Amino acid sequence: MLVLLPPSETKADGGSGAPLDLAALSFPELTAVRERLVGALSGLDPAAASKALGLSERQADEVERNARLREAPTTPAIRRYTGVLYDALDYGSFTRGQRARAGRRLAIASALFGVVRADDPIPAYRLSGGTVLPGVGGLRGVWRVDLEKALSTADDLVVDLRSGPYAALAAVPHAVTVKVVTATGLAVSHFNKAHKGRLAAALARAPREPGTVRGLVSIAAAAGLRLEAVGKNALELVID
Repeated sequence: MLVLLPPSETKADGGSGAPLDLAALSFPELTAVRERLVGALSGLDPAAASKALGLSERQADEVERNARLREAPTTPAIRRYTGVLYDALDYGSFTRGQRARAGRRLAIASALFGVVRADDPIPAYRLSGGTVLPGVGGLRGVWRVDLEKALSTADDLVVDLRSGPYAALAAVPHAVTVKVVTATGLAVSHFNKAHKGRLAAALARAPREPGTVRGLVSIAAAAGLRLEAVGKNALELVID
């Protein structure tokens, strides 16, 4: 099972890992595209970077982060990304065995790296899925072919929790999608990320790996979460 998480705009600072080694990241078939994007992003002058990324003068540190991509310290991706979903996932509370399972099962969509596994060491950066990068263009055109190919063979059971801009970078036709809804069927927006984080935690922690949609429903139920099948590859996470 591979659980695809969305990234977060906010990233934790620092890290104790060696500088970025693109060839050491999971999904090595994406290395060439990663190299192109890292070079383009880190090479932007401050004014062009701020404009492309929609940053204000008070966010100059974000531009500096990108300029230092190749020499900055790294930390595992699951610790680098922060925010509501990652707070709800609560990786810090995982046991050693659960962290090992999370390393195999969790992957994070990324505008810069395409997709990384939870344990992949990455630096802090700023780049969103909808960015048009000078000298490169829209990221969907850059990622689509290579990323779709990588994800199509990543695992037989893929649970896609990505948000819109990152789902748009590459389609995963066989993936199981999850929509967060109320008991009356209304889509949940405000707490959507938190509920997906709890589901991701349940799937990562589970002692046995599910091979079917029915298995996903069972794992969620054991964690007190209500998943309902609404199609062959579509689930709803129902919030009372």
